[in-house]
Amino acid sequence: MYGYQPLSSVSSTNCFSNICLVATDMDGTLTTKGKFTSTLLQALEDLAVAGIKVLIVTGRSAGWVSGIVSYLPVVGAMAENGGLFYPSGSDSPVALTSIPDLIIHRQQLAAAFGQLQTQFPQIQESTDNRFRLTDWTFDVYSLSTNELQTLAHLCQQMGWGFTYSNVQCHIKPKGQDKATGLLQVLREYFPQYTTEQVVTVGDSPNDESLFDRRCFPISVGVANVRDYANQLQHQPAYITTAAEGEGFFELARFILKSIVAT
Repeated sequence: MYGYQPLSSVSSTNCFSNICLVATDMDGTLTTKGKFTSTLLQALEDLAVAGIKVLIVTGRSAGWVSGIVSYLPVVGAMAENGGLFYPSGSDSPVALTSIPDLIIHRQQLAAAFGQLQTQFPQIQESTDNRFRLTDWTFDVYSLSTNELQTLAHLCQQMGWGFTYSNVQCHIKPKGQDKATGLLQVLREYFPQYTTEQVVTVGDSPNDESLFDRRCFPISVGVANVRDYANQLQHQPAYITTAAEGEGFFELARFILKSIVAT
């Protein structure tokens, strides 16, 4: 485990001057109290004008992400924690996880969720679950850290992966995570960039793979990632002073300042 460094203490002439692509989580990282703000939209626009590409890497559903990627100035978006990729300008997702039969897959996920409900009858299917393809989600609130660990263990026993964010818990195929999906997207769609030219950004446990420095040496957590510090094996390399969308705006300004300084 590594400790993180405050972004505010980093010299403006540093590794951020080489950044060409920002791969960022959405909920709790781009959003502020669950919403996109004018500050966020300005940050995205400023990065685009400077030639810095932004790629959203979220746990949200295929249905939600297919709409979001059409409206924001981004080069694409990954949905369902690495399950699917929507390139900007395309109406069809690219499957990042191989699922031979989606109907059977959804039935198996529903059965796994039913098993979890026998021990945790309070858990409720997320409202966007109907728009999902690769994973199954239920709301995270009211669940304790110990209960989340138990849910992860039960999923593992059933042959599934499990992760959670600040809004949802995900039952997912084993091996499906944000880092695996992002590395595939970078290889196939952005081969001109090295991982030293990519900064990954997040705020919660389902972003942990993006903080793995063996894959992504430059990672940033917005300040609210501190809420999960004891639950993350991989910590971000840097952390912003501000939380949520304001933290992303802080990072965007820092990147742009670093570019100008060089």
